[in-house]
Amino acid sequence: MTDSNNPPSKNNMTGTIVPTPGIPDLRIRIIGAGMGGMGTALALAQQGFKDIAVYEQAPALGEVGAGINIPPNLARVLDGWGVLDICNGEGVVIEKANVLDCATDEILTSVSYEDYMEQTYGYPFVTVHRAGLQRCLVEGAKRSGVVKTHLGSHITQYDFDNTRFQVVNPETKQPEWVEADVIIAADGVKSKAREAMLARTGIKDEVEDTGQAAYRIMVRRSAIKEDPELLPFFTGSQSYRWIGEKRHIIAYPIESHDLFNMSTTQPDRNFVQADTWTAAGSKEEMLQTFHDFCPRVQKLLQLVPEGEVLEWKLRVHKPLPEWVDGNAALVGDACHPTLPHIAQGAAQAIEDAACLGVILSKIKDKKDIHSALEVYQEIRKPRTDWAVLTAAENSKGLHTNDKDARNAAFASSAPGSNPDKMISRDVHDKLFMYDIVKETEKQFEDLFSKRSVATTGKSA
Repeated sequence: MTDSNNPPSKNNMTGTIVPTPGIPDLRIRIIGAGMGGMGTALALAQQGFKDIAVYEQAPALGEVGAGINIPPNLARVLDGWGVLDICNGEGVVIEKANVLDCATDEILTSVSYEDYMEQTYGYPFVTVHRAGLQRCLVEGAKRSGVVKTHLGSHITQYDFDNTRFQVVNPETKQPEWVEADVIIAADGVKSKAREAMLARTGIKDEVEDTGQAAYRIMVRRSAIKEDPELLPFFTGSQSYRWIGEKRHIIAYPIESHDLFNMSTTQPDRNFVQADTWTAAGSKEEMLQTFHDFCPRVQKLLQLVPEGEVLEWKLRVHKPLPEWVDGNAALVGDACHPTLPHIAQGAAQAIEDAACLGVILSKIKDKKDIHSALEVYQEIRKPRTDWAVLTAAENSKGLHTNDKDARNAAFASSAPGSNPDKMISRDVHDKLFMYDIVKETEKQFEDLFSKRSVATTGKSA
């Protein structure tokens, strides 16, 4: 929506015309330079905001890990921002998804994405290296020319009443207050901003271990020496999920078919310390954990390079009553950490970012920031709560010890439904048809007006 006195400005990255927001010089400060944080910075830059700064504790930008999915709902947002090509440059379009018995290698179900994915949702289902997704967000933010990134910034204190936070200057080592009009906290599952918000209401912030852990592991094509049994994993465009009691491995090619990415889920034996997000895992322990999986999988696991086994705990958080405190809001894993069992963690964080971009662009007075952020929560929370619940339930269904019942469920599943919710058409419809930008545009005025009436007693 544009104002005749404020003509649209040109977007430096895509060459397209974008609206000028109601308060273009809004001081926006973002905590965390991961998917949610850089996504929010890019979303706000796309809307024409001029004063955006990202504060990141790490000394350099980078993404630990391996593969990640770009489902259509995420691709739609990235395409709108003009960065999808950066992300997909080395991606692989997945044509078929398979679920297999871990011991026998028998296919329990297969879903052909070629039959409907792009035709129905507008985009294919793509797999990439996590670094590729992070790179496209960082590159997009840089190209905007308005996003400033402060690395090595350790935040020690929040003052939500005055919309500011204290950060240790990485050069002087002295604490400094950073003033803002809006604070967006995208500081992950162990969010200090969330902890500070909850403390103000007397709630102790507690991240819950799920009892599950995961390995991120990869095998490069050169390592298989063209083994005819393993070669199809690299030359094909399929994903594989081997399932067994309390464990599974999901795998797919990335990096133009040169890497085969594997992500596992298994009982957490406390190899990773509670205060650590990721750590170097033991290849020996990994092989023992999956010793009864089929020979093809065993071959792959044996080829994982020593020292390149990453392990991390799978953690969740109880649904929060509020994501907003004053003019500060939480984003992504800081408010709705999602288990990786329906491939929506990054997608939901970036949907948050796109929603915030639209909402903050619509307000014309700083006194409306808090109400706008409450609308953001109202739009996003039902969808993210559903995604969190669906991912958790999918894990339970896949890891059952009743093999006969599990196999029967796959054999008898109705068209459009699948026991593995990650590849179920009905779940795809709910996730992939959704356009967060359109939904936010559609709902904002009504929700904002109702909130204004509730606050002031007058229609907005």
